[in-house]
Amino acid sequence: MEVQFDRETVDLISQRCAISTETNLDYMFNMTFEELNGEYSQERMDSVAKALEEVLTSALPQGCITVGVYEAAKSLNVDPDNVVLCILATDGEEVKDVALQIHFTLIQAFCCENDINILRVNNTQRLAQILCGGGGTERGRQSGGEPMDLHCVLVTSPHSNTWKDPALSKVNRFCLESRCMDQWVPIINLPDR
Repeated sequence: MEVQFDRETVDLISQRCAISTETNLDYMFNMTFEELNGEYSQERMDSVAKALEEVLTSALPQGCITVGVYEAAKSLNVDPDNVVLCILATDGEEVKDVALQIHFTLIQAFCCENDINILRVNNTQRLAQILCGGGGTERGRQSGGEPMDLHCVLVTSPHSNTWKDPALSKVNRFCLESRCMDQWVPIINLPDR
């Protein structure tokens, strides 16, 4: 079932979500009933997951990735305006880690306060493959042999110019749509390859 909005409703939603009506909102204003309730189709979720992978693989060679909770906190403290996306990652058992959830809560609050888009990813193994060049099935390792802390990944904008990446625009649009439906931290499943 597709829902159509009249102009007054579009203006009201635009004000609530702090977006302009001139923005390309075709998808947002022609949503299905399930999407209005926060339930995206599998095709839509796969599309966003693929866009997220593209963002990460294009940001990595540019040096626009910060990995680790502590490193991310330092980066957010120094230059929050340079951060374009925050990714919080956990696997099944790590959801019960109270200390990690406290870190996530603080990072989420800071990102919301500074208008930084946030995504939650539930496949740290796939995230490691993306960030470490697809090597191996285990998490990436630092030069000393210690596992990388992949619980928080920041994507920053290169200082040289404004980053115009269609995949990043797609991820940002998904985050905006999710916030408009009161899903402040949407969860993305990165499929195994």
